[in-house]
Amino acid sequence: MTKRKGCRNWRWLALWWHHFFLLWSTIDGQTRYSITEELKQGSVVGNLAKDLGLGLSEIFDRKLHVASEAGEQYFSVDAGKGELVVNDRIDREALCGQSANCVLPLQVVIEDPLQLFRVEVDIQDINDNAPRFPSNEIILEIAESTVVGVHFPLESAIDPDVGSNSLKSYTLSKDECFSIRVKEVAGGRKVPELILAKVLDREKKAVHKLLLTALDGGSPVRSGTAQITISVLDNNDNVPAFEKTSYKVSVSENAVEGALIVQTKATDMDDGQNGEIEYSFGAHTSDAMMSIFTIDHISGTIFLKGKLDFEANANYELDISAKDKGIPRMEGHCTVHVEVIDVNDNAPEIILTSHPKPVREDSPNGTVVALISARDLDSGDNGKVRLQLPKTSQFALKPSFSHNYALVTSGPLDREKVSEYNIEITATDSGSPPLSSKKIIPVTITDVNDNAPVFTQKIYHVYLKENGVPGAILYSVSASDLDFGENAKVSYSILDSKVQDVSVSSYVYINSDNGSIYSMHSFDYEKLKVFQIQVQAKDQGSPSLSSNATVHVFILDQNDNAPAVIYPSSAAMGSLSHQRMPRSAKAGHLVTKVTAVDADSGHNAWLSYRLAEATDASLFTVNLYTGEVRTKRAVSEQDDSSQRLLIEIKDDGEPIQSSTVTVSIILEDGLHEPILDLRHKVAEPSKKTGRITLYLILSLASVSVLSLVTFFILAVKCIRNSRSSSTCCMRRTDSDDYKNPNRNLQIQLNTDGPIKYVEVLGGDMLSQSQSFRSCMSPMSEYSDFTLIKPSSTTDFKEVISVLDASLPDSTWTFESQQIYSLPHPSSSLMRLNTGIK
Repeated sequence: MTKRKGCRNWRWLALWWHHFFLLWSTIDGQTRYSITEELKQGSVVGNLAKDLGLGLSEIFDRKLHVASEAGEQYFSVDAGKGELVVNDRIDREALCGQSANCVLPLQVVIEDPLQLFRVEVDIQDINDNAPRFPSNEIILEIAESTVVGVHFPLESAIDPDVGSNSLKSYTLSKDECFSIRVKEVAGGRKVPELILAKVLDREKKAVHKLLLTALDGGSPVRSGTAQITISVLDNNDNVPAFEKTSYKVSVSENAVEGALIVQTKATDMDDGQNGEIEYSFGAHTSDAMMSIFTIDHISGTIFLKGKLDFEANANYELDISAKDKGIPRMEGHCTVHVEVIDVNDNAPEIILTSHPKPVREDSPNGTVVALISARDLDSGDNGKVRLQLPKTSQFALKPSFSHNYALVTSGPLDREKVSEYNIEITATDSGSPPLSSKKIIPVTITDVNDNAPVFTQKIYHVYLKENGVPGAILYSVSASDLDFGENAKVSYSILDSKVQDVSVSSYVYINSDNGSIYSMHSFDYEKLKVFQIQVQAKDQGSPSLSSNATVHVFILDQNDNAPAVIYPSSAAMGSLSHQRMPRSAKAGHLVTKVTAVDADSGHNAWLSYRLAEATDASLFTVNLYTGEVRTKRAVSEQDDSSQRLLIEIKDDGEPIQSSTVTVSIILEDGLHEPILDLRHKVAEPSKKTGRITLYLILSLASVSVLSLVTFFILAVKCIRNSRSSSTCCMRRTDSDDYKNPNRNLQIQLNTDGPIKYVEVLGGDMLSQSQSFRSCMSPMSEYSDFTLIKPSSTTDFKEVISVLDASLPDSTWTFESQQIYSLPHPSSSLMRLNTGIK
């Protein structure tokens, strides 16, 4: 800081007041420096960091910068030393003109957090301008009859400096006829007047040349000169005189063009042309002033020609000249002072001191968004400004000082609802009528990861045909995240779970980018009917958020299995089935029963039987639904003893699958009720009995240890209840050793008159338990117990082979019925029928 030094003289009082105001500024929260104009670039103004109480590291970290309200950036901050230095040449006269005080207000802005300081720099004048006359040569014409003591006003010299450096005095070169006097007019302007000290004698000296010198009060003293050339004229010896030497008038700045400003009047004591007066502006009136005012040359009335602007110029000073038409022409002068009255013609202006910063949506109330200020070029009440925000705004204005405000948050922010605010600030002055302006400040809300991905559905149902191509797309799930950028990027994954004791990842995989689910292999409805997938959607935020959805995949059956003949067993294995029938059989006699099973389900497993070929088509008929072969009529003696039937079995699928079986029937005489005879006949060991024993041993060996334990428990129960029950039924439930999520089966052998049948009951496909049931008629001559574990279609064929071997000379049928419970198949009922000839 440059301080003015002075000795103990008359300046002590001014120095005391200077320190008083500097102390007052510090107390007011402002920092003030004083420097002289024209300092070199880089000159130090003061230690700004120290005066503001900041450390050197804070200058760089908090991004301290200086903004000048004057528009030109005259100062900058040395970040290494914290000093305020001169950035550009400062010309006090260009900045403040003739104003006594020249203060440059600066705004020191510190970010992170935002903070604003006001700094004032007082620009002190130096004597860098010499007085200068508007013209280097002044030409006067003075009549020789002019009386001694007449004053001739001269053009004032101009010195842009102020105070002691401004214009102080004039001197005139030596001449016995003329002297100089300085007259001080309104505003402190010093006007030189040439005084006639001695009567002129044109005949002795027609032209006088004088040198007028203007001196300032600086140190060293600067000066300027003008050459005065005086031509001595004869005759007209009276000068026009104005009624007033100075006129003062006030005009509103909104006065219309042509408005009357003032009327000047001058009189001349001469007669004729020597007394006729013509008015005009002074010879050195600027073009700018003449573009605003005009004068009537005859009446001396001054009118408004252009527009007034109080903010551009609040005062005008016009030099009016009145000349007569005599020879030589005499000239009188007066001054017109025009004061412009301010009107409220400038709307307030809103200025962004710092650009708005993006705000996180979780920012607390009071977070500073931007620094703004307001100004109005008008004066008085017309220049008082107040700022307002909409009532429903999420922001508020926090006053700082001297029309400076901080824009802060005042409510909760949610980027997903509003990602950018256009804050409308209204500035209104206190004029009458008041003027206002608006400014839109855009504020961007930055995202935080506060929203988890959301699936379009919590549960998806996918229906997939079996036997599809591996790698085919099953379904595409989709989740969206309301957040932005990385917080909204969603990746998909499948949570680990088990399907048939195997990880679900071995069945399907998912594209992590788009949520498309693909099959790893082809699915078989007969092995797997339904399974579920847990899909997780996770965003890329920190910390990341996730949500889950369940995908139920239902395998739809296709007609990919042809009916399989399980009885007659020999026909099922490719050989011809031989059946015997008595010639005494009547119409409707049950010859045999063809039994087939279809591994498919629903319509695809509905079987129908048809007699395709026969030796005598009139003798036999086949039941469409049960496959029973019965006689249409009684057998006659004329019928061949050997009959051959070709039976076709079709399912109800699309396309239709079919198979055939050939049955050979031998007609014999004297064959009566073989089944009843067999029931009372004592079985003797034979080759067939040995074969049955082998099958039973193999079947029992294939059952698990747990099944054997269950068998013994059921056998004990059966013995205990044998007295009160004619049928022994054993059940086996296993939830640990025979887990098959595809199928729960119950196999039940029942008697229905002459027909024996086994029921295979299928429970819910998702159940983990299996139930086996085997029942034998008390009329059976075999006491062997057979426990069978159901699995696939091939297993059923093996089951029937075992049962057929256990019950010789019996006839088996297999009926399949599928029951659906939307949205997916839930249970099945299968029945094995056996008929005895």
